[in-house]
Amino acid sequence: MPTLFSDTFARFRGRIDLPVRATSIPDVLACEPDAVFLATPHEASVELARGLMHAKPGLVVLDLSAAFRLNDAAQYPRHYGFEHPHADMLSHAAYGLPELFRDRVAKADLIAVPGCYPTSAILPLAPLVKAGAVATRPDGRPVRPIIDSTSGVSGAGRGLNLRSLFCEVHQQPYNVLKHRHQPEIDAYAGLATLFTPHLGPFERGILSTIHVELAPGWDDVKVRGTWSAAYGREPFVRLCPPGVWPSVADVRGTNFCDIACAVDAAWNHLIIASAIDNLVKGAAGQAVQCMNARFGLPETAGLLSGARE
Repeated sequence: MPTLFSDTFARFRGRIDLPVRATSIPDVLACEPDAVFLATPHEASVELARGLMHAKPGLVVLDLSAAFRLNDAAQYPRHYGFEHPHADMLSHAAYGLPELFRDRVAKADLIAVPGCYPTSAILPLAPLVKAGAVATRPDGRPVRPIIDSTSGVSGAGRGLNLRSLFCEVHQQPYNVLKHRHQPEIDAYAGLATLFTPHLGPFERGILSTIHVELAPGWDDVKVRGTWSAAYGREPFVRLCPPGVWPSVADVRGTNFCDIACAVDAAWNHLIIASAIDNLVKGAAGQAVQCMNARFGLPETAGLLSGARE
């Protein structure tokens, strides 16, 4: 008897009982796919993407690893522990955040699905950076936003790890000043940031709190107006009303990113909170959204069922 997908993820029993089996590039191509999703380790994704796209020009590859997220191949040894063997592919990959890079996603055959932490930080920050909301230092550089993000235990994967055991997991920072998502956040938010990840004692979701020193002339009304202009028609970005703050419970099992803010006018200090489900908007749901955008389908297709998986 083959192992079924629902054997590993029992909540899909009776709905997705497909066999899980070892495969190869010829096996995949024999199915005549229009698109292939890669949920494989970074180094495996590099070779699989290259092999698939070489064997079938025009095939769309959506990669959920970090193999193609960074444009600079020199960053891979430091942050991901390997020399990128196909650096020529990096410039051809579209960063799969449709809210910000829809035109590129719609034309790309190689789509790098963003990381979970970066998604929660880039969505609120990027429009503000572009609009000039961030204060500058005397040397002309932007004041670095501070990003504190807490992820549920599922962000560490399903492997056995002492820190993520039920009796061991607690609120705790990790990989301080050396998390691999830092260069991704900086590249697509549009400025240098200071990012600290935390492990939280809950199953899934990411809550990010972001501190920004505002440029003169900015207040909460202008911040909200900038977000409304950027995301007012976006189906998966929800701007919370004043005084309402995001919760990981409110985005669980959804492809939404909820965003809220407050401004300390005396210090011109902006506090942002954003929440996503790291397994949906931070991974699989965003990949489906990118596929929809690439093939001209409604981006909400398959993503608004309301089911909490």
